[in-house]
Amino acid sequence: MGSALETLCGQAYGARKLDMMGVYLQRSWVIVNTTALILSPLYIFARPLLRLIGQKQEIADTAGKFAIWMLPQLFAASMNFPLVKFLQAQRKMMVLTVVTAVTLGLHTLLSWFLMFKLKWGLVGAAVALNASYWFLVAALLVYILSGACGITWSGFSWMAFKNLWSFIKLSVASAIMLCLEMWYFMALILFAGYLKNPKISVDALSISVNISGWTLMVAMGFNAATSIWVSNELGAGHPRTAKFALIVVVINSFLIGLLLALILITFRQEYPTAFTRSEVVRKLVTNLTPLLAFSIIINSVQPVLTGVAVGAGWQAWVAYVNIGCYYIFGIPLGLLLGYIFNYGVRGIWIGMITGTVAQTCILLILTYRTNWDKEASATEDRIRKWGGKLDDKELMNGRVDS
Repeated sequence: MGSALETLCGQAYGARKLDMMGVYLQRSWVIVNTTALILSPLYIFARPLLRLIGQKQEIADTAGKFAIWMLPQLFAASMNFPLVKFLQAQRKMMVLTVVTAVTLGLHTLLSWFLMFKLKWGLVGAAVALNASYWFLVAALLVYILSGACGITWSGFSWMAFKNLWSFIKLSVASAIMLCLEMWYFMALILFAGYLKNPKISVDALSISVNISGWTLMVAMGFNAATSIWVSNELGAGHPRTAKFALIVVVINSFLIGLLLALILITFRQEYPTAFTRSEVVRKLVTNLTPLLAFSIIINSVQPVLTGVAVGAGWQAWVAYVNIGCYYIFGIPLGLLLGYIFNYGVRGIWIGMITGTVAQTCILLILTYRTNWDKEASATEDRIRKWGGKLDDKELMNGRVDS
């Protein structure tokens, strides 16, 4: 839901409507934290809910206990994600990199101390995650409240509670778009659990998805860069630069994805040994490597196109594309190949990759046919419609000193 901020802050920064960015940030906090409050019963009642869907008692008990301990992290993430998008829109990447690197170091030490020295196990992991997330939030808040962001942050304002409905609609569209993508790939492992040899299938897929997730972090960096660049340039009324940014990032991300895929193919016999001692699982991972390599190539382009959608404010439209490509086409095809035609885990993955390819092709066509001049001229209307337009008098009357 915080990705709505990515659109609005990015376009506002490009249009030099800097005084609205702090108000947008606070609106996002209101919406995302309210949503976290609504979701919190899922954490509190995780144990009975897991039992309800057929999980084993031991797993449900452990996961339920861990979920309750993780409640503070839910609200920390609700504070952190808008903060990150607020700073990214201003291209303040160095402070994000430094703060995150320090947090990672502290998190590693704290996890080791709590889990291994004090032997707190999963509770220690939860405490470490909570502490790390809240440290990240505190550090970014100190940076913003210190005045380092200039007029983009002018203090807390009651204006954060105005025009919430327009903001909510874009937030919900953002959430639907991104959740449909994340749940789609998570469903791959879920379906593998119902195959004839579920343990081997899930083990092999977990390794493959882990590697895919690592490589996806590179593409997600390009996703953020594209979203910021496109939204900034559209806000500034530079449609040609926005189009140029898209072309540059797609080419670079694709080439990196291709390189990573070639490395995996080259070392497909060796890399599985880093993850498992099971010869059967290693063999299946090796057999799945061509699919993994192809997925990496596709996933090097698809997040960039999603970044364009976020930067331009197309979230609602892309949500419909995701529903069609992923859930009406990809998943049914994967289940058909996996269970009916007995291709197993390969069949499920082939079907779901086909859905991703279809979505990527549609987004490529969409971006190719986009009238960027029209998008740039519509940006101011989009900010006014989704974010609410405030004049200087409203801002002065509604602001509360921080």
